[in-house]
Amino acid sequence: MRKVWPRIWVARSVWLGCAWLGCVLTLPASAAEPDARQWLERMSKALAQQNYEGRFVRVRDSRAVTMRIIHRVDRGKVSERLVSLDGSGREIIRDESEVTFYLPDKRTVVVEKRTERPLQGTSLLEGLPSYSAALEGLYDIEKVGGVIKTLGRKTQIVLVQPRDQYRYGYRLWLDQETALPLKSQLCDRQGHVIEQILFSEVNLRDRIAAVDLRPGVSAEGFTWVRQTTEPPVPLAGTSIGWIVTRLPAGFRLTTVRIQAIPGSAVPARHLVYSDGLASVSVFIEPRGAQVRPMHGLARVGAAFAYSRDLDGHQVIAVGEVPAATVEAIGDGVTRAAADTPAEPPVAAVPDR
Repeated sequence: MRKVWPRIWVARSVWLGCAWLGCVLTLPASAAEPDARQWLERMSKALAQQNYEGRFVRVRDSRAVTMRIIHRVDRGKVSERLVSLDGSGREIIRDESEVTFYLPDKRTVVVEKRTERPLQGTSLLEGLPSYSAALEGLYDIEKVGGVIKTLGRKTQIVLVQPRDQYRYGYRLWLDQETALPLKSQLCDRQGHVIEQILFSEVNLRDRIAAVDLRPGVSAEGFTWVRQTTEPPVPLAGTSIGWIVTRLPAGFRLTTVRIQAIPGSAVPARHLVYSDGLASVSVFIEPRGAQVRPMHGLARVGAAFAYSRDLDGHQVIAVGEVPAATVEAIGDGVTRAAADTPAEPPVAAVPDR
């Protein structure tokens, strides 16, 4: 498989895709507290309706990156602009239909059509948990401690803890007045912090002008790369040639696409598996006879990618989930019988 695909994924999910996630603590298994549910519901409503701008710091692998965010809601439609403050001039503009990456240090602009959150969605805060009965079946949700100060404002900590090793947990510092997340952490099952994101400044706005969502860099003379993605394939009764025979508990096939890859004459199959919060993308591409197959596990920031060779195809499972998850899903990929539908009966991978 050509090395162009990992570069595209890294560009999207590592530097450009800032995930808002939390921290795992040792708690007894229990259903979500009514109070905690209400906090998550308030947060989801605030993110869908509130205009704001601010600056935040993301700390990952002992490296800190500062970015500016402008989040606009206009007649129910959300758009967003992210600006790197590290001197590179990089920006991301997101709207209802596209995500555009401006990379002035590479004199390149990458345009992608919106998809169903294969790698952390199309909004900076879209990766945060919103309450649902399905979520409660896989995670314990709990309000932790009393009111504390964050960024000079009163906040409440809400914890979302997975019940197995196949997903990460979330710890959220929610503003008491607005329910916006002022701080978040992502930790592994042992409680080690993988990523922390903290607002250093946040300003609520009644209105944000459309001009504020325009890029601050001139793309004149830049190379424009437009990703070609076919509409999702209907899941019901559709044979796509590949299935995952055993999935971690709670994960289900949510999206199937035929996706063109720059530099490749043959499109890849793109399957997305999700538990409603965590998600894993599986890419399956025919491998040329002269192309060396990729094998094994790689970590980039908070995400893991697992590669294997299967019947002359390169299989890559990638997502911001623990290594065990991408390995289980990647190892479960197999050819489907001609009459096998896209969503086959699956046996859950048992907890270890």
